[in-house]
Amino acid sequence: MDILSFRDYCLSLPMSEESTPFDETTLVMKVGGRMYAYADMADFRRIALKCDPDEAIALRERYPEITPAWHSSKRHWNDIRTDGDLPDGFIREQIRNSYLLVLRQNVTPRALRDEITAYVEQHGLPQ
Repeated sequence: MDILSFRDYCLSLPMSEESTPFDETTLVMKVGGRMYAYADMADFRRIALKCDPDEAIALRERYPEITPAWHSSKRHWNDIRTDGDLPDGFIREQIRNSYLLVLRQNVTPRALRDEITAYVEQHGLPQ
């Protein structure tokens, strides 16, 4: 997966938006104003994704390309190497999981969360 594929896929998720709040090279993807993924655009070798803490540990144990996120909570965020052996389909699945986790747990107000959730339930998410 390259940076353009990452960006395009994230922006294909309902009500997803991009920003660069930290610096000019860190691309941050958000849903409902809440961050669910970020990556360095200049040195795109890994993507940071939010993850359920138990699932985060299981993924790290199973895949050497997945480690605790460098600049985030090690309990809730994983780094996924994009230059390893993980297929793009698997990486997109992890992006979807992060998006849904943030949508369900972090997006406020509730009316916005319910609106996005209803849209996702009706239309699904791109594979």
